[in-house]
Amino acid sequence: MRSLGRTGERVSAIGLGGFHLGKPDLPEAGSVRIIRTAIDAGVNFLDNSWDYNEGRSEIRMGKALRDGYRERAFLMTKIDGQTRAAATRQIEESLGRLQTDVIDLLQFHEIIRMEDPDRIFAKGGAIEAALEAKDAGRIRYIGFTGHKSPAIHLRMLETAAAHGFQFDTVQMPLNVMDAHFESFEKKVLPVLVKEGIGILGMKPLGDRQIPASKTVRPIECLHYAMNLPTSVVITGCDSIEILEQALHAARTFRPLSPEAVRALLAKTASAARAGAFERYKTTSDFDSTVAHPQWLG
Repeated sequence: MRSLGRTGERVSAIGLGGFHLGKPDLPEAGSVRIIRTAIDAGVNFLDNSWDYNEGRSEIRMGKALRDGYRERAFLMTKIDGQTRAAATRQIEESLGRLQTDVIDLLQFHEIIRMEDPDRIFAKGGAIEAALEAKDAGRIRYIGFTGHKSPAIHLRMLETAAAHGFQFDTVQMPLNVMDAHFESFEKKVLPVLVKEGIGILGMKPLGDRQIPASKTVRPIECLHYAMNLPTSVVITGCDSIEILEQALHAARTFRPLSPEAVRALLAKTASAARAGAFERYKTTSDFDSTVAHPQWLG
């Protein structure tokens, strides 16, 4: 268990990603089993999003959190809406699908354009909906996510500060290849540590592309991300076997020596240079709001 920034919350070092849980080729019963097995094993941080698999990921998670499991989970979901109206609607839909009265952490999803921060913090922007929901006790903490560019993350933090607001959490790709290319680790991580913001690492395996590079093993990827000052490392699990791999990584993790870190970075340096195994940074293939701009409001 680790501290979630300055919130006072304790979260599991490994978090369960929500996207894979709603994939059409994974039966709902399999999804529910993965979520409950993870919670029974000590994972309490659950990731999700309003837009994952047409809402299927949230619906399945809501079903899995019945029978006392909700009380054992720190539940996070994300919204795409950048206007007050769109954000309000998506928050309500997420609460309904997740079958909960309160979402522990709500995050603005896919901050991937330089103009996104200004839209969210504008008059009539999504921040108004989030703060209204927080005041009403519907959400507890507020953060944002993005996978495109460290510069956009820094812009979001600067825009929030200009409006007298500080995020509780920030989510971003943190992995053995990120360190070499458009690095969130080098450019954003130090700012979050300094400000006491909870650090949510995602894509520790680069959406499974990094192990495919044949440079490092999955457990090395997970250990590298856990070795950073992350509150939680979120990883997608679409089978019990993949979940067990993540649990094994958490149970066997020990702080890496500087020499071990250098060795991992040396093995991935050449493959990482052009971002070939981090395509979410270089293409729009992972940008759901590019394919569906209407979700922004």
